[in-house]
Amino acid sequence: MLSERIAAALANPVVVVLGGIYGLLVVATLVIYRWVNASSPADQAELQDRIKSWWVMVTLFSLAVLLHRSVAIICFGLLSFMALKEYLSLIPTRRVDRQLLLWAYLAILLQYLWVGMGWYGMFLIFIPIYVFLFLPMRMVLMGETQGFLNAIGTLHWGLMLTVYAISHLSYLLMLPRTGNPVTGGAGLLVYLVVLTEGNDIAQYITGKLWGQHQILPKISPSKTRAGLGGGIVITTGLSVALAPWLTPFTLLPTLGMGLLLSLMGFIGDVTISALKRDLGIKDSGTLIPGHGGILDRIDSLTYTAPLFFHITVYCYYRGQLL
Repeated sequence: MLSERIAAALANPVVVVLGGIYGLLVVATLVIYRWVNASSPADQAELQDRIKSWWVMVTLFSLAVLLHRSVAIICFGLLSFMALKEYLSLIPTRRVDRQLLLWAYLAILLQYLWVGMGWYGMFLIFIPIYVFLFLPMRMVLMGETQGFLNAIGTLHWGLMLTVYAISHLSYLLMLPRTGNPVTGGAGLLVYLVVLTEGNDIAQYITGKLWGQHQILPKISPSKTRAGLGGGIVITTGLSVALAPWLTPFTLLPTLGMGLLLSLMGFIGDVTISALKRDLGIKDSGTLIPGHGGILDRIDSLTYTAPLFFHITVYCYYRGQLL
């Protein structure tokens, strides 16, 4: 009986792909600890911190995907909570603004409740309509007009980035299996996250190796044309390799999705970079050694998750969601 369960697990493409990621982590760990000598001890320590953090992040993600989807939804809800908390810790706020924060945190709970219920319509409109209308109304009822636009705009944008965009990851798990019979929503989630994070890594490595010409020097000096080009090529190739295992996409949509995710991942990255530059900080936090904060790690997903979700739903789940 146990052997049958193990065989069934090994036949699951999601398990196979996650196993491949662990294999790559093993190789990367050996390379960094045994053969790579960085230009300085600080650079070497940063590389080692990065690989340690990847082990933790991949393990947590794997557990969330492979356990019951309710566990994954709770995990993504906690991710949104930590991301919003980190975002609000960076933004200058007044005492009067803090009276709205309880409502913003309550919005996280309700947004992921709609996900868990599979209430597609409310999931789509709750934050961009109801929450966006409620928060300024609440501030008006408080009788506060000084700094009104700045306070409301800041909170709205934070909710869009850290809650609404990221909640699309969890709703992938709620999609009917009919649209993706082999691996269901879990396959789509793994495909999206692997391509998005793989694109970040590919841009980082190719930019370090061959990057000379900056793209947006005023926003993110480390972003180069070679990095962007390398990310596009590698991510598109990864998209073609993984799509038959994890998605219902044919070749042309697969190529388009690889290109879209690589470009939108870049945009998400530099958008958060613009925010940090405006605030005069390098990293959004220190929670993830070698990477920075939560926002530093989910920046690309803030753009790729909603775009991937809605394109996939439109193409493969039209008429199946209420």
